[in-house]
Amino acid sequence: MKAILLEKPGKFELIQTPEAAKPGPGEALVRVHRVGICGTDISGYLGKMPFYSYPRIPGHELGVEVLEVGSGVSQVSPGDRCSVEPYINNESSFASRRGATNCCEELKVLGVHIDGGMRPRFLVPARKLHPSQSLTFEQLALVETLAIGCHAVNRGQAQAGEHVLVIGAGPIGLSAIEFLKIAKSNITVLDVNSQRLEFCKNTMKVDHVVKFAADGASLPALQEITAGHLYTLVIDATGNNKSMSSALNYVGHTGRLVYVGITTEEISFPHPLMHRREMTLLASRNALPSDFTRIIDLIQNGQIDTRPWITHHSSMESLIGDFPSYTRPETGVIKAMVDIDG
Repeated sequence: MKAILLEKPGKFELIQTPEAAKPGPGEALVRVHRVGICGTDISGYLGKMPFYSYPRIPGHELGVEVLEVGSGVSQVSPGDRCSVEPYINNESSFASRRGATNCCEELKVLGVHIDGGMRPRFLVPARKLHPSQSLTFEQLALVETLAIGCHAVNRGQAQAGEHVLVIGAGPIGLSAIEFLKIAKSNITVLDVNSQRLEFCKNTMKVDHVVKFAADGASLPALQEITAGHLYTLVIDATGNNKSMSSALNYVGHTGRLVYVGITTEEISFPHPLMHRREMTLLASRNALPSDFTRIIDLIQNGQIDTRPWITHHSSMESLIGDFPSYTRPETGVIKAMVDIDG
């Protein structure tokens, strides 16, 4: 069967790969219908993702159909439409036993450490499937993106009415915004891209947008929004080490800073600033099973509208030519979706 292979940074290939095996105990054979393109895929393509290994079949934002299940599987059945939780953890590991399946010491993420879903059929642990009777395959493929923002907002313990700053209005920043809206926080978005800021203001209906200025000229606008106190929660979704280093400048006294983006570069900041304001610094990695269940319910009951998210489409055949444009913010890509041929 056909598959997309990222042989090395900057080089995709359309290859032939062996047909998937029959499912063993605890496994499910799934038919992939939709794959979302995310920042991890783009970073892997650009050679900037620290955890990526090559060559690799990418794809971890997946809307799939269950074709067959192995022995001992009762939570899903053939014909079920599912979102895939792509974080394959060792259930007996230290982190997993503490409920942190998202950052297990032996974690293997589909499409990053092990081959993912950019192919028509493959095997997954059935425990990683989250079914829905009503969501489309494109909506199911969006769940993982939304889960990253959901987990970051949970890590930051966002409160109603609290001034929250989201730095970076790419898909991960937008996913955080969805859950800050549900938390009824007062949201400001900071970005360098005017088109993305317009999307946040007009489509996402955030409270405030500010264009980033490298000379520090954006800081007075942020202080004006918060009556000079700055933000008690800042979420940096850029994956840019310079942004992540300067993000502390926007955190107010007793505030929390959540890093949800990933960089291979060093992050540095003056400790007295952090100490004086008694800040809390948090990392947010992946998401938890409960995030997937919650998001499916929120989409089903209309609390999250997925329609503005999907802006571009590709087929397996066109993806290799389309992909470079998805790396450029000026093309207006929010979420590109790939239709996987059978």
